[in-house]
Amino acid sequence: MNGAELLVSAMEKEGVQQIFGVPGEENLDLVEALRRSTIKLVVTRHEQGAAFIAATHGRLTGRAGVCLSTLGPGALNLTTGAAYALLGAMPMIMITGQKGIRSRKQARFQVVDMVSTMTPLTKMAHQIVSPVTIPSIVREAFRVAEQERPGPVHLELPEDIAGETAPAISPVPSHPIDRPIAPRAALDRAAALILKAERPLVMLGAAASRPHLADSLSNFVKRLQIPFFNTQMGKGSVAGGSGLYMGTAALSERDYVHWAIDRADLIIAIGHDTVEKPPFIMGPKGPIVLHVGYLPATVEEVYFPHAELVGDVGPSLALLAGRLEGRLPKAGALLPLREQILARIADRAEESRYPLSPQRIVHDVRQVMPEDGIVCLDNGMFKIWFARNYRTRVANTLLLDNALATMGAGLPSAIMAAMLNPTRRVLAVCGDGGFMMNSQELETTVRLKLNLVVLILQDNAYGMIRWKQAADGYPNFGMTFGNPDFVVYARSYGIKGARVESADGLVPALETAFAAGGVQLVAAPIDYSENLRVLVDEVRANAAKNGEQS
Repeated sequence: MNGAELLVSAMEKEGVQQIFGVPGEENLDLVEALRRSTIKLVVTRHEQGAAFIAATHGRLTGRAGVCLSTLGPGALNLTTGAAYALLGAMPMIMITGQKGIRSRKQARFQVVDMVSTMTPLTKMAHQIVSPVTIPSIVREAFRVAEQERPGPVHLELPEDIAGETAPAISPVPSHPIDRPIAPRAALDRAAALILKAERPLVMLGAAASRPHLADSLSNFVKRLQIPFFNTQMGKGSVAGGSGLYMGTAALSERDYVHWAIDRADLIIAIGHDTVEKPPFIMGPKGPIVLHVGYLPATVEEVYFPHAELVGDVGPSLALLAGRLEGRLPKAGALLPLREQILARIADRAEESRYPLSPQRIVHDVRQVMPEDGIVCLDNGMFKIWFARNYRTRVANTLLLDNALATMGAGLPSAIMAAMLNPTRRVLAVCGDGGFMMNSQELETTVRLKLNLVVLILQDNAYGMIRWKQAADGYPNFGMTFGNPDFVVYARSYGIKGARVESADGLVPALETAFAAGGVQLVAAPIDYSENLRVLVDEVRANAAKNGEQS
């Protein structure tokens, strides 16, 4: 057994079923070891797409996804995916090749110090220098990637170590690790704060979306009957139907959900991660904030909680609810605001306008997607509208990135969602700018025979920056571009495509695409003229009115 075979054997022991990537000559021993293993090698068309796919595996399962590249230029293409997983807390293992470390006949050709490059982008970056160390390094890599706070790990396997004969070494077995529960004193302090509150409000952040937490969070909210809102990445953490949802903080201030946030005297922030844009701005006169998380809060200028409940979130919340259930007569004090907030957000959702408004697109997508259907968003102006307006009823059914917020991740994340959930409807929603950054992965979707629909929202511009440009009073400049005919482009990959030609055309186009099965593409023009009216002028006016009434 050589080093590459030992590495593959250790990954099999970790339960790895597939690796995504673009191999190079420095990986050939590893590729051969994969060929003779139970692990499937899925070749992608760009290393960035491979990293996004692997990171999404981690996000949806809690188990590290794995991606692969060669040295130098290929490895550097993983860096955006590394940052995506690091900021988004997605467990992932990246394996890169390298020239031999004992002999280097090609001198420094293509050689980049990837361990130094990856160190600030990962939880751990390590060059393997001996086959003997591989089993323990692999076990440590998966442990580090998957433990709270999850994230990416980089392993560099030089080609001479990959080909070197290794002694018979058994893989290092994994073992269960129980997270500590919040201590009694902290539970008592948290309970006292909640009992004292006149207008409590729960906030669900990015870490609330861990795959195993949905039932615990839903039970906590239902037992205490405290209304809740969520950050963008916290959407879907609590099952739908509770009647306690107050909205999503897609903006940092002045939106309708902030009517409740600004009136709250206690915010129970569960799983808030400050990598997200702030869901509200803390100040000297704001509410008391109780931070509940696996790890202590990261103190920032806009987030400095007054108390913390640190430990395994699910069991800790169950103990807290046991102290409080039936003892909170003012739990629903903010609920009278709910219907007004949700009605305002739903305004113009069925407006017949062509090109389609963002509100209509979100409304129509919600009509087409079943409760367990998964919508994977790329990054663009539409993401704010989906975060704000799209109602989720099942955990992890609206996948968006509000941490690195990189363009180009929507289609790769949908690839993994479709692989893990072959019987559920999966929809990738991409702007024309973000879609073209990784559109080559359409070929990967076809090769994998996935059931996946791609919706492209076309405005021929980098819409979010154009909105910011207008909101800040700058002239419209430098943000527009041309596009291919997306239906013809889809056809070149062997994919059926359709173009939405009317205000009422999106629902039937999506229904037809899902009914046909396989990979389908739908292109729809979008009218972003609502951006300034709703997300700037209207929220300012209503925030001012709300301030007068409070």
